[in-house]
Amino acid sequence: MAAGADNRSVAEVKAGLERVGYLADEPAALVAYLAQELGKPVLVEGPAGVGKTELAKAISRATKRSLIRLQCYEGLDEAKSLYEWNYRKQLLRIQASTDAEAGPAAGTFEDIFAEDFLLTRPLLEAIASTEPVVLLIDEIDKTDQEFEAMLLEVLSDFQISIPELGVIEARTHPIVVLTSNNSRELTEALKRRCLYLWLDYPAVEREMEIVRLHAPELDEKLARRLVEVIHMVRQLDLKKPPSIAESIDWARALLLLGADDIDDSVFVRTMSIIVKHRSDIDLVAERVGVQLKTTPGLGAEATG
Repeated sequence: MAAGADNRSVAEVKAGLERVGYLADEPAALVAYLAQELGKPVLVEGPAGVGKTELAKAISRATKRSLIRLQCYEGLDEAKSLYEWNYRKQLLRIQASTDAEAGPAAGTFEDIFAEDFLLTRPLLEAIASTEPVVLLIDEIDKTDQEFEAMLLEVLSDFQISIPELGVIEARTHPIVVLTSNNSRELTEALKRRCLYLWLDYPAVEREMEIVRLHAPELDEKLARRLVEVIHMVRQLDLKKPPSIAESIDWARALLLLGADDIDDSVFVRTMSIIVKHRSDIDLVAERVGVQLKTTPGLGAEATG
């Protein structure tokens, strides 16, 4: 595929994502295809660790577009997401043009509000880019409704208004992916402008495919055993259930340790790879560890 070229069918999108290491199901492939063809942003919601951010990265790799990422957080404002003026550079310009007697040269104050003095942030960078990009707005649910309102102009018209310079319109059309861990309800105005995808933890067979794609040396029986244990752990009431990335990390660790099964001993030694909170470790050790002791060779029926 030529640089900057996008895929032109759902099947091609799915195959393209797989080639870059992302096993997309039909809904994910369809939404990724429609985002390219319709030019609409995609809102991807779901629990943490199911591959929402990785989908945007995979679209970037598959379409050979650069990825521009805006990581959202509480208190994020326009200066950190759109642009701000380089006040230090402006001050130096004023000082350089100031005569001890005559004062600032004519036109200096107009000149300092030019593009040379503009610090671009991710949203403006994506809009102003001369090359097609993927814009990832990660964890949008961590911001407030005021930030969402500001974002509407960008997502509706792909343009940004800068009072001192005017309206900057998109030179190319970015593929926009917003992710949310569903920690708060997003506004209807934002949702109306987006295609929607809900990503959940994959079924056993799908997660086995993902794990073996990233750890191909892993024996199929051990991969199944690993994923079944992961699913058991996720069914518990944990602060942080293990993500798909942690399933892959665990598979790679087992390969390095030369493990050919996951018994209670191996599980206790490697549990910290998939369980990251002290209270969760105690709960998982009690529930899953005991079950591994009493049911060696855990089968699919144990995932319940």
